[in-house]
Amino acid sequence: MSRLPVTVFLCAALAATSMAAQEQVSTMSRSGLLKSQTSVLDGRAAEQYENSVRLLPPRAEGITRTPAYTGNYNGPHLPLAQAAATRHGIPVGVFLRLVAQESGWNPTARSVKGALGLAQLMPETARALAVDPLDPEQNLDGGARYLRAQYETFGSWPLALAAYNAGPGAVERYRGIPPFAETQNYVRVIWGD
Repeated sequence: MSRLPVTVFLCAALAATSMAAQEQVSTMSRSGLLKSQTSVLDGRAAEQYENSVRLLPPRAEGITRTPAYTGNYNGPHLPLAQAAATRHGIPVGVFLRLVAQESGWNPTARSVKGALGLAQLMPETARALAVDPLDPEQNLDGGARYLRAQYETFGSWPLALAAYNAGPGAVERYRGIPPFAETQNYVRVIWGD
């Protein structure tokens, strides 16, 4: 009779060991399965994002030429605008057309939205640039610096012009030239068709 408890004990121990082994194998199988499924999903996600254009900065494609300035203005602010454009690495024709479009070369121009001077700087932009918007030379220098900063951000002159007109937030939001008639016309007039 003393063998019966030992036998029962051994059977129970073997059963428990077998169940523990099965549970361990089952747990290993589940973690292996989870690992392989995660690997597949990670691979798919990486593949999708590798070619994702929504993560790239906006660019204007196919526009490479710089239009010449053909305006009639030949007054005292022309050399100041040319110098500001050259100093800040802006195509001179682009900047001269911007000034013509913004203010018609009127140094005291004031827009309904409050933009001032030849390059039509908003007061807060002029403050950020540390320029007097009513001083023609400072206004042109500030406008050229601001346009150059937009070019550095967006990588193309058409997008820089759109940001100058509609604000950089609009260019970022629409991932290109915003669908505003005023801005699209502004870019077309200054940059060309």
